[in-house]
Amino acid sequence: MWRLTRVSPQVFKGTRISTTDPARHFTSRPTEQQPVQDTVREIINILRDNNWKFLLDSSDIPSKLNPDVIRSVIHQNLTDCNPNRLLSFFYWSERKTGTIHQPLDLNVLSLVVVFLCNAKLYGRAIDIVGRMISKSSDFGGSVRSPCDVLSAIDSCYRECEGFVCDGVVFELLIDGYRKMGSFDEAVDVFLCDKGVEFGHSLRCCNALLREALKGKRMELFWKVYGKMKETKIGFDVYTYTHVINGHIKENNVEEAKRVFVEMGEKGCSPNVVTYNVVIGGLCRAGRVNEAVELKNSMVEKGLVPDSYTYIALFHGFNAKKRMRDAKSVLVEMIGKGLRPDAVAFYALIDGFLKKGDVEEALKVKDEMIACGNQVNLFTYNNLLNGVCESGNMNKARALMNEIIRMGMQPNAGTYTLLIEGYCKRRDMIIAFELLDEMKKKNLAPTVVTYGMIIDGLCQCGKFQQVNAVLEEMISGGLKPNGFIYSTLFWAYSKEDKFEEARKVLELIKKEGITLDVYCYNTLIRGLCKAKRMEEARTYLDEMLRRGLTPNIYTYGTIILGYSKAGQMQIADRYFNDMLGRGLVPNDEVCSSVVDGHCKKGNIAESFSTFRCMLAQGILSEVKAYNVLINGLSRYGKLKEALGLFSELLEKGLFPDVYTYNSIITGFCKRGDVDKAFQFHEEMCKKGIDPNMVTYNVLIAGLCKVGDAEKAKNLLNSILERGLIPNSATYATLIDCYCKSGNVTEAFHLFDEMPQRGVQPDRVVYNVLLTGCYTEKKLERAPELFKDMLQKGLASTSFFNTLIECMCKSNKLEEAYGLLEAMLAKQVMPDHVTYSILMDAYCKVHNMEKAKELFLEMQAKNVMPSTVTYTSLLNGYNNMGNLSEVFALFEEMVAKGIEPDKVTYSLMIDAYCKEGNLMEALKLRDFMLEKGMRIRLPAYRALITALCGKEEFSEAFRLLDQMGEDGLSLSSRSCKSIARRFFREGNTDRVAQVLERMTRYGWVANSISIADLVDGNKNCLDLEDSNNLIKQMV
Repeated sequence: MWRLTRVSPQVFKGTRISTTDPARHFTSRPTEQQPVQDTVREIINILRDNNWKFLLDSSDIPSKLNPDVIRSVIHQNLTDCNPNRLLSFFYWSERKTGTIHQPLDLNVLSLVVVFLCNAKLYGRAIDIVGRMISKSSDFGGSVRSPCDVLSAIDSCYRECEGFVCDGVVFELLIDGYRKMGSFDEAVDVFLCDKGVEFGHSLRCCNALLREALKGKRMELFWKVYGKMKETKIGFDVYTYTHVINGHIKENNVEEAKRVFVEMGEKGCSPNVVTYNVVIGGLCRAGRVNEAVELKNSMVEKGLVPDSYTYIALFHGFNAKKRMRDAKSVLVEMIGKGLRPDAVAFYALIDGFLKKGDVEEALKVKDEMIACGNQVNLFTYNNLLNGVCESGNMNKARALMNEIIRMGMQPNAGTYTLLIEGYCKRRDMIIAFELLDEMKKKNLAPTVVTYGMIIDGLCQCGKFQQVNAVLEEMISGGLKPNGFIYSTLFWAYSKEDKFEEARKVLELIKKEGITLDVYCYNTLIRGLCKAKRMEEARTYLDEMLRRGLTPNIYTYGTIILGYSKAGQMQIADRYFNDMLGRGLVPNDEVCSSVVDGHCKKGNIAESFSTFRCMLAQGILSEVKAYNVLINGLSRYGKLKEALGLFSELLEKGLFPDVYTYNSIITGFCKRGDVDKAFQFHEEMCKKGIDPNMVTYNVLIAGLCKVGDAEKAKNLLNSILERGLIPNSATYATLIDCYCKSGNVTEAFHLFDEMPQRGVQPDRVVYNVLLTGCYTEKKLERAPELFKDMLQKGLASTSFFNTLIECMCKSNKLEEAYGLLEAMLAKQVMPDHVTYSILMDAYCKVHNMEKAKELFLEMQAKNVMPSTVTYTSLLNGYNNMGNLSEVFALFEEMVAKGIEPDKVTYSLMIDAYCKEGNLMEALKLRDFMLEKGMRIRLPAYRALITALCGKEEFSEAFRLLDQMGEDGLSLSSRSCKSIARRFFREGNTDRVAQVLERMTRYGWVANSISIADLVDGNKNCLDLEDSNNLIKQMV
C-alpha cells in the first residue's frame, strides 16, 4: 500500500518547479483577476443547487468559461462540493467549451485526478489518468513525458493543503502507461525519485516485473528489482518467482538456485510455479538429475507436480537422448491422471527413431493412441521411415495399411518412403508399382521420389531406364537436385561411363559427397567450362585441405580456365605452382597461358612465358615458337608474330603446318586474304602439306571479305586433292551464302554434305535456318526444323536463334510457340530465351505478357540477367509506367544484378521524365566515375530536362560532351531545343544550338536559323542571329 504523510516541494530531484503562491495556477492575469473571481463565485453558488445544470445553461456563464475559471471552481470546491457533482461540472464545462475531444492542460486534469482519488473514486480517475498521459484525444497517439505529468501532480498536491496522498494516483499512472504499451515510461514513473515518504505497491511492482519478463526487457526488469531492494519492499512468492525466472532467462542457473534457497530462508514458501521455473531452467541447462531431485523435494513438501513439471523433465531427458527416462516421465505423468499432449508423444517417438529403436517408437505410438491422442500423418511417415530403414518391409506395409484404416490418406511422402525401402532392396518392380499407384491417386511424385527410383536403377545398372525416369521428371517440371546428380556421377564412374559422368558433373552446383582426385578433376573441369572459376578454385583448395595431390590435369584445367577468363595473374600463379611441384605442363597448358597474355595485350608477359618454356625445356623449340606465334596472330599482334617467325627461321628451325596455320589465321582475321594465300603457297613449296585447318581458315577468310564463289572453288579444289571437308567447312560456307542472300546455293551445299560423308551438325542447321528466316525463304524451314529435332540436335542456342528471327519478323505468336516446343522437347530455355521474347513483347507494349514471362523464368529457376531487366525497364519506361520502372530497378540492384550502361542510361531517361533531374544527374556522374559511356537517349533526356529548368550552360556542356564522344543529336532534337529558345525570344541560345550542330557535323553548314525554327521569321530578327553565328564560327 502507498504511504504518504507529506508532499515534497517537488516531484523530481533536479526538476525545477515553482513554489510561489498557489493562486498563480488558478487565476487569470492581474488585469482580468476580478472578473474571473466573480464568475467563479457565481458558479460555486449555483453548484449548491440541485438544478445547477439548468441554472448554468440559462445564464451567460458558458460564454465566460475558460481553463482559469474551471481550475478555480474545482480548486475552491474540493472539500465543500459533492465529488460526483464536481466531476459532472468538469465534463459539463468541457462540452460547453468544446474541449471534450481535445487534451486539456495537465494542471486541470491533475486537479481532477487528485480530488477523485481523495474521494476514493478510483474507477473514474483511471479515465482522467489516460487523458493525462495521452497527447491525443483518442488515447491512441503518443504519450506525454512522465516528467511533465508528475510535475503537474506534484504542483496539485502542494496547492491542495487539505489533501493527503495515499499514492494511488502514482499507481494509476504506472498502470496507465503500461496498458498503453509505454512500458519504458511506466518504469520511469516507478524509478523516479518523487521525494515522498510512501512505499510502492507490491502488486504494482510484481506487475512491472511480470511485464518486463514477458517482453524480454531484462534491463528494465533488473532496474525495477533494484528499486524494490533499495526501498526495502518485502518480496512475496510472486516476486521471488519473477526474480528466479529472470536469472533463468539469462542462463544464470546458479543465481536462480541461490534466490530459491534465499526465499525459503526468509520464510517465503515456493509454490508449484516457482518449482516449475527452476526445474525448467535446470532441464534447459542440461542438469536433468538436479531437476529430478528438485521435483522429488517439492513432492516431499506436499506440492503436487503438474503437467508443466513433467513436460519440462520430459524435454530435458529427450534433449540428453535419455529416451528410456523420458518415457518413464510420461508413464508417471499418465499414472498421476495427467494427459501428456501429442507434442510430447511426437518428441518421444522421434527420439527413439533417431536412436534406431524402432520397436520402442512403435510402442509409444500405441500408448499415444491408448491415451486418446490421434497420431498424425507426419508421425506415421516418421515411423514408416524408421521401419524402412531397418529393412522390415512387411512391417512397413502393415503400417501403410494402418494409416488407411485410421481414415488418413497417404501423401507423396508416404509413398516415397515405401519406394525408398523397396529400392534399397533392389525390388524395382514393387517400387514402380507404388509409383504408378501414387500417380493414380493424383499424388505428384517429388524430386525425392524420383531420386529414390534413380538410385535404385543405378544400383541395378539399368541406365536406359534412368534416362526415361529423368525425362519423365523434367517433363513434369521437376529439376534434378544434388542427390540425383551425385548418384548418377558415382554410378557412371563405376561403370566407366566417363562422358556421362562429365556431363553430370557440369550440372552439379554443390556436392556433399567425398571425391577422389579423379572426381575433383572432373568437377573442376565442368566448373571451369562453365566459367565458374571461383567455385573451381574452391574445390582445388578443398583437395589440398583433404591431403589430395593435384596432378597435371588439375592444374591444367584451372590454368586454362583462368587464362580464358583473362585473370592472368591467378593463371601465372598456378602455372608457377605447377612447375614448383615438378609437374610438366603440356602444349595446351602452355598455349593457354601465352594466349591469355596475348589476349590481354601483355606482350612482355607472353614473351617471358615463352622464354621460360625454352629455358626449362618444357616444350620443344618449334612447339614453343608455335605457341607464341599462334597467340600473337590470334589476337592481332601480327607484326610480332612475323618477327618471331623470322627468328625461328634464323635459328635454322623448320616451321611446320601449325606454324603456317597460325600466320595464315592472323592475315585472314585482318582481312588480308591475299597475304594469307602467299603463305599458303610458300608452305606448299616447302613441302608442308596444308591440312583441313588451313583450308577452313582460308575459306573463312574469303567468306569474311564476301567472296563466296572463290571460297566455293577452294572447297572444290580440296575435294580434288582427296581431303575431306568437315562440318565446320560447310558451316562457314553455308553461312556466307545465307548472309549474301543466296539461300538456294546454301541448300545445295547442305544437300551435298551427306553425299561427301559429312553429317550436318547443329551449327550447320542453325546458320541455315537463320538464313531462311532472315531472307524470308521458309519453304524448307519446317523440314529442317523437324530433321534437327529428330536427330536430337536442337539445343537452347538453336531455339534462341529461331525465336530471335521470329521476333525480328514480328511473329510473336510463332516465337512463343517455339518456347512451348522447347519445353515439350525437354530443351531448357535460358535467360537469353526469355530476354529475347520479353524484349519483343515490350516493343509492342504488351507488358502483361512480358511480366508473365519474367515470372515464369524465375519459377523455372532461370535467373534474369542484366539484359532481361533492361528489356522490362525499357518497356515500362516507354509506356510511361515510371513507378514500375523504379520498383524493378530497385529489385534488380537488390538481387545483385549489375546494371550496365544501357540500364543506367534508361534510368536517367526515366528520372528526367519524372522531373527528378537531380537523381538523373547523380546517375550520370556515377556512370562517368565507372568509366561508362553515356548513351544517346540519356543525353537527349538530360539536355531536354536541363533546358526545361533553364540550366542552359550545363545543357550546352552536355552537347559538347556528345560531340566529343562522337554521338550525334538528331536534327529533330536540335530543332526542338532551338524552338524552345526561339519562342522565348532567346536568339543567342538558338545561335549556340546551331553553332554546335554545324561544328559537330550534325547538320550541313548551309542551314540557317530560319531552317532550324521552321520559318518563324516574324518573331525574331533572323539576320542578326545569322550574323552572330558567323562571328561565333
